[in-house]
Amino acid sequence: MSVIDVERFIEDGFVKVEGVAPREVGDQARGLLWERIGLSPEDRSGWTQPVVWTADLRGEGPFGTLINGERLRQALDAVAGPGAWVPRGCLGNIPVRFPDVAPADDRGWHIDANTPGADGAWHVSGRPHTLLLLVLLSEVGADDAPTRIRVGSHRDTPAVLGEGEPMDPMVAGPLLEEASRGRPQAPATGVPGDMYVVHPFTVHAAQEHRGTRPRFMAQAPVMLREPLSPAAGSVLARAAWGSA
Repeated sequence: MSVIDVERFIEDGFVKVEGVAPREVGDQARGLLWERIGLSPEDRSGWTQPVVWTADLRGEGPFGTLINGERLRQALDAVAGPGAWVPRGCLGNIPVRFPDVAPADDRGWHIDANTPGADGAWHVSGRPHTLLLLVLLSEVGADDAPTRIRVGSHRDTPAVLGEGEPMDPMVAGPLLEEASRGRPQAPATGVPGDMYVVHPFTVHAAQEHRGTRPRFMAQAPVMLREPLSPAAGSVLARAAWGSA
């Protein structure tokens, strides 16, 4: 039996995978990140910025346990196909969002850059090279700045991007926001060790932190071995274009 509801992923454009790693593993990773950013969970006087960026670039200790979880492998196999995605060695970039600070101006609706360009920059396109993985490293409730996901918006994106040249994410963002405006929202809530597998076309956004505890979450692109297309035959392709 699959660790995810494949039909729900096709319908919604994302799926939550609970308990990819035990909660204590996520807690250990968060403890190391506190050290890396030079702040303390007990001393709120240092919480002066709305977002502090850190990263896991080596996949050591609890980070490796998180990114190499068997439930995650099964989930990615289910949506992309066995052998159709490239295992990650680390979690990558990790934004930490703090409460009681004026929010950052980074809360626009968008899809993540998913296509490398000849100029070395990353763009968005209708033939994406990645899917998105959200890894919760702290407890995230409705007030703790969970990522907002527009449910079903992966079906709106192909018409915006078409099959033409890759587009600057900042240009595509407002177009995608308008195209998916009528979609309901779902917050990416959960506990440390939970993850969300997100279709590369699913429109999502950050939001203001209204809670009391900082939110730690990794945003990890997972490379596909071949760019996604309607002919791929995978769950990812079915989710975006129906039965091709």
